[in-house]
Amino acid sequence: MVNVEFRDVDLRIRKEVILQDVNLTFEPGKIYGLLGRNGAGKTTLLSLIATYRKVTSGTLTVAGENPYENEDIMPLVDFLHQEDYSEESTTVEDYLKLSKRYKSSFDTDYALSLLDEYNINLKKQMMELSRGQQAAVDASLGLATMSPVVLFDEVTNGMDAPSREKFYSQVLNAKNRENRIIVLSTHIVSEMDYLFDEVIIIHHGKVLVDEPVDEFLERGYQVTGNASDIDAYSKDKRVVKARTLGPTKAAAILGRLSDEDASLMEEMNLTYSVMRMQDLFINMTEDRSGKEHTHEQQ
Repeated sequence: MVNVEFRDVDLRIRKEVILQDVNLTFEPGKIYGLLGRNGAGKTTLLSLIATYRKVTSGTLTVAGENPYENEDIMPLVDFLHQEDYSEESTTVEDYLKLSKRYKSSFDTDYALSLLDEYNINLKKQMMELSRGQQAAVDASLGLATMSPVVLFDEVTNGMDAPSREKFYSQVLNAKNRENRIIVLSTHIVSEMDYLFDEVIIIHHGKVLVDEPVDEFLERGYQVTGNASDIDAYSKDKRVVKARTLGPTKAAAILGRLSDEDASLMEEMNLTYSVMRMQDLFINMTEDRSGKEHTHEQQ
C-alpha cells in the first residue's frame, strides 16, 4: 500500500517561507480533512504531494520515494482542484476517454455511474456545463481514477447543496476506499466533518493539528449554567466566546476537559456539550494580531 510522509519539510518561494517544519503521515483507508484559513498553505502542501513543487528542505516520500519528477510516482497521485473550463470544447464523454488513455487504472464504468447521479449530459462540452456540473465531473473523475492517493482541493466549489451531498456519499462509499488515501481540503467544515477520520489544520504554514477526529473534538467544549457559576468555573480557562440570556450564560472554552473539571461542573449543576468542529477550527485559528496571512501559492 501507498503511504505519504512529510519529515521536517520546509518550502520557501522567493525567500518567503510558505511551509515550515511539516511532519505528517497519510495512510491508506483514511479520509483526511485538511483545514486552514485562506493562505494557510493547504493548496501548497497538496501541490507537493502531487509533484507540482519540490520541497526546499526535509523529505517528502510517496510509496517510499521522492515524488518530484518521478515517473513511477506521478500515476499514483491525483490532484483535483478548480479548473478554468471557459474555453474547453472537449465533451465530457471525450474527457472520460482521455482519462482512460492517460491512466490505465481509470475505471470508466465507475465514472459513468458516479456522473449519472448528477444527471450530466456526456455529449456536452465542458464549457457548456455550469460551474457546479464541471465540479461534479472533476470529483467523479478523481474517484474513478482509482489512484492510491486522491487530493480534493475545494472540489465542491460551485456545487449546489444536493450535489455536495451526493459527492460526500460517493466519498464515503468510494470504490477500493480501504486501499486509498483521500484528502479533502475545504472551508465547508460544517458539512464535511462527519466524513473525516483524521483532522489536519495548517496555520501560517505550520501544522497546528494532526490527530483523529475524536481526539480533536476533545480540544474544546461549551458549558452552560447560572451566569455567576459560569464566571467562577471559567475564570482560569480560555473562554473564546460567551453568551448571556437573563440569568443563564453559555461559555465556549478551548482546552481538554479534565476529570476535575467534570466533577466541578456536576457540583455546580452546569451542563456540558462538545464544541462543533467548525467552531473549534475557527477559534483555534483566530488571528488576534489582526494580521492576514495571504501567500498561499496555487
